[in-house]
Amino acid sequence: MLRLRFKSIFSVGSASLSLTEKIGYSFGDVASCIFFQSFMLYLLYFYTDVFGITAAAAGTMFLVTRIWDSVNDPLMGILGDRTNTRWGKFRPYLLWMALPFGIVGVMTFSTPDLSLQGKIIYAYITYSIMMMVYTAINLPYSALLGVITSDPKERTTLSSYKFIGAFGGGLLIQFFTLPLVERFGKGDEAVGFQHTMMLYALIAVVLFFITFLLTRERVKPPLAQKTPIRTDLKDLIKNKPWLVMFLLGVFTLAAVSIKGAATMYYFIYYVEDKSLVKWFFTAGTLAVIVGILLVDGIARRYGKKRTYMWLMILTFVFTLPFYFLGPEQVVWMFVLQILGSVTMGPTSPLVWAMYADVADYSEWKTGRRATGLIFSAGSFAQKMGWTIGGAVSGWILALYQYEAGAEQTVETLKGIRYMMSIYPAIGALLAAIAVTLYRIDEKLVSRIESELKERRLLDAKSCPK
Repeated sequence: MLRLRFKSIFSVGSASLSLTEKIGYSFGDVASCIFFQSFMLYLLYFYTDVFGITAAAAGTMFLVTRIWDSVNDPLMGILGDRTNTRWGKFRPYLLWMALPFGIVGVMTFSTPDLSLQGKIIYAYITYSIMMMVYTAINLPYSALLGVITSDPKERTTLSSYKFIGAFGGGLLIQFFTLPLVERFGKGDEAVGFQHTMMLYALIAVVLFFITFLLTRERVKPPLAQKTPIRTDLKDLIKNKPWLVMFLLGVFTLAAVSIKGAATMYYFIYYVEDKSLVKWFFTAGTLAVIVGILLVDGIARRYGKKRTYMWLMILTFVFTLPFYFLGPEQVVWMFVLQILGSVTMGPTSPLVWAMYADVADYSEWKTGRRATGLIFSAGSFAQKMGWTIGGAVSGWILALYQYEAGAEQTVETLKGIRYMMSIYPAIGALLAAIAVTLYRIDEKLVSRIESELKERRLLDAKSCPK
């Protein structure tokens, strides 16, 4: 079965997209994930145990910086929709923003010699700028999924490539980061993290350039479309499937972020074996890739909505038991990590393929296309969930009186166990409930695709040459 699913995803026989373009597109998510995974898994630990600010200060910073980002994401979506170059609307940002992305990423993991107050200010500034740059490159990259092809099935396949790239990049980050920090730092984690991020930045910049060169934009807005920004925003707020997708992104990423942030603390202070961290992350990511290889065929048979719902229910089932494990039950930790990752991982390509359907749905309903703005919801929801997860993680550590580098109390360890189990399990369950409100099924997707094709043909015939 796995062999057949693998073949269906990586089949070259597509009328619209070549294997080269699919792989080229996936490289962009490898590049994005290099820093996204580094932030999600190591940034809170870096701030508390290396940089030297408190968990409460870090958690509050994660939340406060979202005030600007809540405006930044839709602004970038609006800007992308109104960008017109010989390279398209979204591809140029991969070229323009790659270098800033790498530079600011390194600055975020740098440790200048400052007072505690100065460090907090530095963290606020670098993290805020990093989120702006991340938006400016990742949102256009994500929106490409909606304009590379108009075929819904091809989009699901392309989304699978995207997330195999993402989790492949994540696998590298999870397995190599701590050994590289140790190698480059030679006992000094501050130096180790900075030099490791320099290497990662170089790789990310090159990969974004490759994605720019190997992809093309094919789906265009209606030729006569001239839409005021206010109208675009009004359409967005009235788009119920978009609102549901926003909730899914927040719940899912909050769950992933809390568990990801907790993992370092869980193995250092509860299991008391830091060497297991990279193997735990690696096992999870390999399981995610297996899940993604299977999801394309499952989603084609049962539909994206139903597949997503059951995957999140299973994720809830496999996450909750972490609370009941003793520090010696390492085998069960890995078993649950693998099972939970197989079910949670495939939800990401499903969500982004659903966003492309929502963009089509919006054009079908309104006669206007705003791909960048629709996908800005995905980026914003992703970062909002990531932020809520990061803030909650910092606050829980502070609430349970975590002290960096010290022997933790029973209560502190209980808080860390909550972060590995109960809180991410609740996020998964909320996402499963929320998706029941999503009304775009496979029958409606086929109808939308057919009617939009007819409209575009009529539009092309009626437009004067």
